Amino acid sequence: MDQNASLTQGKVAMGQKIAFGFGMLANQMFPAALGIFMVVLVQNLGFPTWMWGTLFFFPRIFDAFVDPIMGFITDNTRSVWGRRRQYVFIGAIIMGISFSLMWQMTKADGVNYNFVYFLLWSFVFYLGLSIFSVPYVAMGYEMSEDYNERTNIMAIAQWIGQWAWVIAPWFWVIMYDPKWFPSGDVATRTLAIWVGISCALLAMVPAFFIKSKSTVDETSYSPLSLKGAGKSLSEIFTGFKDAFSYPSFRKLCFSTFLIFNAFNTVAGFTFFIIVYYLFKGNATDAGLWPTLFGCVGALATTFIVIPIVAWMSKKMGKKDAFMLSQGISVFGYILLYFLLVPGKPYLFLFALPFFSFGIGSLFTIMMSMTADVCDLDELETGKRREGIFGAIYWWMVKFGFAIAGLLTGVIMTVVGFVPDAVNSPESVHGLRLFFSGLPIAGTLGAMWIMRNYDLTEEKAVGISAQIKERKAELINPSGFSETLLGAGINFTFLNEAELKAQYPFMSTSTIDFKAISAQDLKTEFQKVFNSGMHGICFSAYDGLQKPGDQITEDQIRRKLEVLKPHTKWIRVFSCLNGHENIPKIAKEMGLKTLVGAWINGKPEENELELQSLSKLINANLVDIAAVGNEVLFRNELSEETVIIYIQKIKSIANGIPVACVDVYYQFINRPNLTAACDIILANCYPFWEGVGIDNAGFSLQEMYQKTKNIANGKKVIITETGWPSKGNKVGNAEPSAENVMKYFIKIQNWAQKENAEMHYFSSFDESWKTNFEGSAGSFWGLWDNDENFKYQ
Repeated sequence: MDQNASLTQGKVAMGQKIAFGFGMLANQMFPAALGIFMVVLVQNLGFPTWMWGTLFFFPRIFDAFVDPIMGFITDNTRSVWGRRRQYVFIGAIIMGISFSLMWQMTKADGVNYNFVYFLLWSFVFYLGLSIFSVPYVAMGYEMSEDYNERTNIMAIAQWIGQWAWVIAPWFWVIMYDPKWFPSGDVATRTLAIWVGISCALLAMVPAFFIKSKSTVDETSYSPLSLKGAGKSLSEIFTGFKDAFSYPSFRKLCFSTFLIFNAFNTVAGFTFFIIVYYLFKGNATDAGLWPTLFGCVGALATTFIVIPIVAWMSKKMGKKDAFMLSQGISVFGYILLYFLLVPGKPYLFLFALPFFSFGIGSLFTIMMSMTADVCDLDELETGKRREGIFGAIYWWMVKFGFAIAGLLTGVIMTVVGFVPDAVNSPESVHGLRLFFSGLPIAGTLGAMWIMRNYDLTEEKAVGISAQIKERKAELINPSGFSETLLGAGINFTFLNEAELKAQYPFMSTSTIDFKAISAQDLKTEFQKVFNSGMHGICFSAYDGLQKPGDQITEDQIRRKLEVLKPHTKWIRVFSCLNGHENIPKIAKEMGLKTLVGAWINGKPEENELELQSLSKLINANLVDIAAVGNEVLFRNELSEETVIIYIQKIKSIANGIPVACVDVYYQFINRPNLTAACDIILANCYPFWEGVGIDNAGFSLQEMYQKTKNIANGKKVIITETGWPSKGNKVGNAEPSAENVMKYFIKIQNWAQKENAEMHYFSSFDESWKTNFEGSAGSFWGLWDNDENFKYQ
């Protein structure tokens, strides 16, 4: 599928990794600087702690809720630049400008004015952060398919990004050194401009240097228009629901939330604990120690933690590396409590490398694990949704960050700590207890959640292999070639002259389709279409509905009213989730019904389908009963099990024909199956076998004749055949509206003259089929999703 074109097979060039790492430096420098500068609000501009907590909370909540929307947008963008790069560039500009402006406050303007001013610019900044970070993170997820290479990419990115936490603490030195600036608020007004400009430039690097492919011609994406806004929002919520349906992804999100939230709740206390506990409230005496706390911790992360974690991940697997790293961090937090000793500030430096394992390992491993979950999602749904998964994962991070900001203010209020004032030993001690205790609690909770995480390297590699196999099948989706050759059947379809010689009874069209004009083609198509079809495959889904969703009688009736003038038969694929109402409504409209029970590899679901089909048969609503559709082609059940199901329905069939539906060659290869069926219900697709439109009609005739040859006199019904109007080319078969009309004319004329019973596939376009058939999957209908006829 085109949407996966940007994925590489394994190793990624170092230049690409470094370009991604520069984006991470910007992605971390902004919040690192923000955390340092926020002290100015209470220390210099006089904000009360409730305002401080509010400014931490609401902009980040806004950011968290924008992220899933941005994830949907970037996953479905059609552009010559691909899906990500343009948003990374635009977001970088917005972040740089808004970060610079939101710190342009003076004490003379007053607390209330500054509060509103900062709050509004914060919303703009976090909007830019979402526009940048969601597609940026998605870039990283899709850079490689290799299990360990993903960890290498994230390790290098985190290594570069960690320099933000090495550099940012030095802002404290600059801000409160009178040789540089007279006060902290004056310092931030200047420093914010430098940070904003430099980080914006760094954030643009991935947009310019990370490779991507055009998605202009991608037909499987959801529309990004005002008209499709309702469907888009619905798909966003669906994506959110789908992502959290994976236990492995839930574990990643919740454990990250606990660790990151706990860490950031107390991170804001660092300055105050060092100044007020170690140096009794004297910021001048504290000197470089607040800076060294952050700087040394970041250096330890950069040069010790990240390399060790990357090594451990390869040696013992991502989960075990995560558990060991977090265990080390718990030891570090305990050590830190005892090594914060007044008069001996140097002691806490010994704890920093240990507790740095917590945050240092978190994103290196978790981002790599999230990429593995994206593979699992692709295997399940056929979609690459790095944007949605990245947005949801970072939604948890940012939601945790917002909660942390709010809790910081709450904790300071609860323990009675007041910045820039004389505080009691009890209030300072309360901060110390939270400073070590809360991260320990959060880390232990995360380790408990991750204790049975089961997306191991073995499983991840297996999933990747299955995805590659599926992609290969999309080139020849049916896999017919190998199967037919294995059965001793000639796979090379005959040309028109050969068909006439081998099957002289078959009629050929008198229309010269190579020379016919576009208007004459439409006229001929309308004539054939208006003469009616024997049958049509019926999809009742609306919009973004998919198998498993409930369909209503109203939508069934509305859609059948569209089809009723054009067909005698309706083919139904399932007997559950509202589909059981289709036969009754069809009978009321005078239509005959070929009703199928959807069979798969889940016995309990199969039993429900068969029970519902039996009820419909007993109600005289079924003219032909079909047990399963292509279940043998999908290799979901054995031939013996399918035959048992057929016999079960036969026992209550009251004389109506019972069979299974499958690809025509399954009946050629399986004489026992053919014998078990009352009639032969065969799906015949020249398109999926890569046959060009010029020979497609004749290929269908050959499939039909070969199936009749082994049917032992039983009636053969073509239960599916059709042609897509858009999507990927398969061999010589090319989707187009023109080819749909040509194919329809050829097969309908042939079927009428041959007296062959045929159900055209399909009635309405179905967006969900893209997940399993590539971009052509959504465009098999004669009518579109909105029930508009496509060939006026």
